Amino acid sequence: MTFWILIALMTAAAVAVVQWGLTRLPPGATASEPDAVLYREQMAEIDRDVARGLISAAEAEAARAEAARRLLRASARSPRLEADLVSEPALRRRRAASGFALSTVPLVALAVYGAAGSPRLTGQPLAARVEPDPGKVDLAAAVGRVEAHLAQHPEDGCGWEVIVPVYVRTGRIKDGVKAYASALRLLGESSWRLANYGEALVTANDGVVSAEARAIFERALSSEPVPAKARYYLALAAEQDGDRDAARARYGEILSSAPPDAPWIPLVKERLARLESAGAIAAAPAPEREQAILGMVEGLASRLDARGGTSDEWSRLIRSYVVLGEREKAMTALDKARGSLAQDPAARGQVEAMARNLGLAAGAGGR
Repeated sequence: MTFWILIALMTAAAVAVVQWGLTRLPPGATASEPDAVLYREQMAEIDRDVARGLISAAEAEAARAEAARRLLRASARSPRLEADLVSEPALRRRRAASGFALSTVPLVALAVYGAAGSPRLTGQPLAARVEPDPGKVDLAAAVGRVEAHLAQHPEDGCGWEVIVPVYVRTGRIKDGVKAYASALRLLGESSWRLANYGEALVTANDGVVSAEARAIFERALSSEPVPAKARYYLALAAEQDGDRDAARARYGEILSSAPPDAPWIPLVKERLARLESAGAIAAAPAPEREQAILGMVEGLASRLDARGGTSDEWSRLIRSYVVLGEREKAMTALDKARGSLAQDPAARGQVEAMARNLGLAAGAGGR
C-alpha cells in the first residue's frame, strides 16, 4: 500500500509541475495585457538608454513613437488571439484542459497495467531473472526438479522418457529401467521406445540379453521403422546362446540394410569378425585353441592399454582373465578400466557391476 501511495504522490507532483509550466504567465503580467507588458519594457529600455547618454532626446522620442505604433498594430492584428488565449476565462480553460489531460494519462496507464500486467506477481532477485549459463547447469539439481515434478505428476509420460538418458548417463540403470517402463505404459509402444527399453534391460544385466529383453526386442521388430538396435541385440543374444549361425545371419542382415554412413557399422563388423575368429578357434585342436585364445586376450589387453576402450571391451577382457584363471590379471585390468572410464560414470558402473558378479574384490582403484 505504501508503494502505491508514493507512486500517486510522485505522479501528482509531476502533473503539477508540467501544468504550472503550461499555464503560467510571464513575471509581472496579467492575462489581459501581454502586449502592454512588452510596451512598458521597451519604454523602460529607452529611458535607460537616454539616462546613459546612448541616444539623444529626439531619438528617444522617435523610438517611443515606434513602440507605440507596434503596440497599436499588434492589438489591431490579433484582438481575438489576445481575448481567447490570455484572457482570464481562456486561462481557466487552458488550465482545466491541461489538468484533465495530465491526470488522464497516468490513470489510463494504471488501468492498462491492471488489465494486461501482473500486479500481484512478487518481485524476483536479479539472479533469478538472469538466464543461466547452459554450461554451468547443475545436473543433480535439474534431476531433482524433474523427479519432484514426476512425484506430483506421475502420469507425465514425457517426463519419464526425458529423464531416462540422464539416469543411464549417471549410472542409475535400475531407475532408468523403471522410468522406461512408466513411459511405455503411459505413452504407448513404439519401435524406438521398445528398443531403448530393451537396451536398458541389457545394461542393467551386465550386457547379457535376458529372455525379457529378447521379448522386448522381438516386439520392436514388429513396428516400423525397425531399429537397428533391436536387430543388433537379437544377434548378440544368439551369439551368447552359442548359436553362431543365427548370430552371423543377423549381423549380416544389419550390414546389408544399413546406410553406408551408419555409425554402428564398425561395431557390427567387429562382432562379426570376432564371431568368425571364435568359430575358427573352436574348430582347432586343443593346444592351438588355447594358444589362440591367449593371443586374442593379450591382443585385446594391449589395445586397451594403448587406446582405451568401451565398457563392453573392458568387461570382456576381465571376464576372459577370470575364465582363464588369471585373477591377478583380471584385478589389474579392472583397475585400468576404472581409470580409463573415470569420466563416464555409467560405463564405469557397468564394469563395476560385472566385476562384483564375478566375485572380484576391490582393486587399488576402488579402495
